[in-house]
Amino acid sequence: MKAIINPRPLAGTVPAIASKSMAHRLIIAAALANDPTHVVCNTTCADIEATVRCLTALGAKIETTEDGFSVRPAPRSVGFGLLKALHGGTLDCGESGSTLRFMLPVACALGAEASFIGAGRLGSRPLAPLSDEIIAAGCDLDGLGGFPLKTSGRMRAGRFVLPGNVSSQYISGLLLSFPLLDGASEVAVMGKIESRPYINLTIQAMKEFGVEVTVRHADATSTQPESTTFSVNARGYRSPGTVQVEGDWSNAAFWLCAGALSNAPIAVEGVSLNSAQGDRNVMAALSRFGARIQRAPKCATAQPDALNGFEMSAQDIPDLVPVISAVASCAQGTTVIRDCARLRIKESDRLATTASELNALGAHVEVDGDNLIIRGTTELNGGTVDSHNDHRIAMMVAVAASRCTAQVVINGAEAVNKSYPDFFDHYRLLGGDVTLIEE
Repeated sequence: MKAIINPRPLAGTVPAIASKSMAHRLIIAAALANDPTHVVCNTTCADIEATVRCLTALGAKIETTEDGFSVRPAPRSVGFGLLKALHGGTLDCGESGSTLRFMLPVACALGAEASFIGAGRLGSRPLAPLSDEIIAAGCDLDGLGGFPLKTSGRMRAGRFVLPGNVSSQYISGLLLSFPLLDGASEVAVMGKIESRPYINLTIQAMKEFGVEVTVRHADATSTQPESTTFSVNARGYRSPGTVQVEGDWSNAAFWLCAGALSNAPIAVEGVSLNSAQGDRNVMAALSRFGARIQRAPKCATAQPDALNGFEMSAQDIPDLVPVISAVASCAQGTTVIRDCARLRIKESDRLATTASELNALGAHVEVDGDNLIIRGTTELNGGTVDSHNDHRIAMMVAVAASRCTAQVVINGAEAVNKSYPDFFDHYRLLGGDVTLIEE
């Protein structure tokens, strides 16, 4: 699909969509619980549907309702109290890295003989050292490095060890699997943890289902790095009956950044200012640029002011880097975004694609090792760009287009369906002029 945007400032109010990150976690916990759960989730997307498909393949019954999902766990195994995992089932993860990294340890904890498949770059995205720990705990993984990836054997309870500089999804996947094991388990993370807020989301979701995660931190010594140990003693998830998926800060960030680039405020309704989502820090980043931020219960607003570059770390907020880079492209001076290594293994190499597609619009973005250096300009030109099948690159370009002087054409605009199918509808709601052409 091609999106043709005739640039104009955006302004107004949009509703927040459901947090994809929290939806994954709550739906997984619901499918593994002792009783049915109603998951209130005001929107869905390709990644959420991938998780639903995988849980259905493991025997859960998940139906779409008017306001979310009705989740009935699979039948319990006699004597174990665990889900009966279907043998020989195919788990289609689509292009969702979260789905694969969460469902792989879950399937292994259930002892499922499953075959994982996926699309896009997912098969080439790394699974080690998560896969190493799963194998060490008694499972066989056949086909690592591509698809299909076949699992057999049941994962044993015990101690798992991961370095802190890997994807936080590895840690979350193990935590989600621990209540399914025969005894207490823990994952020790050695060194500083990347994207820690996402682990906090996992802990919050598990708590909703009666599972407490104990966290212990040890400072570095002369012989050992700092470490954080996450322990789970409970066996089994207990349904609360109903849970609600909160509004998504990752996607709200695109509109708040558009507000900073516009000539009038943009408000996002339905986000929690107390959320554990790390991307809530978009407000702090925009404040650093000089934009004016207003906070109200369940609502955040950004409006323009003089923008100036600054230096920041992306360690805990990697998903914000593309759209923050769009803002930096129109700010005075230079912005440096450090600690971006993990962006290389997303749906695209986001270091490269953020730079190339913004530069195609007339920005000045340079990749320097694992950092982005962005030299601001007064206006962007417009032109033809490509999403590289990456939802966040497509949405970044659409936001940047509001500051362009000529038409912007986005090839592969359907990439937004991965996380935000209503993105272009909401773009129009804010006054944007976009035409979508199926190819």
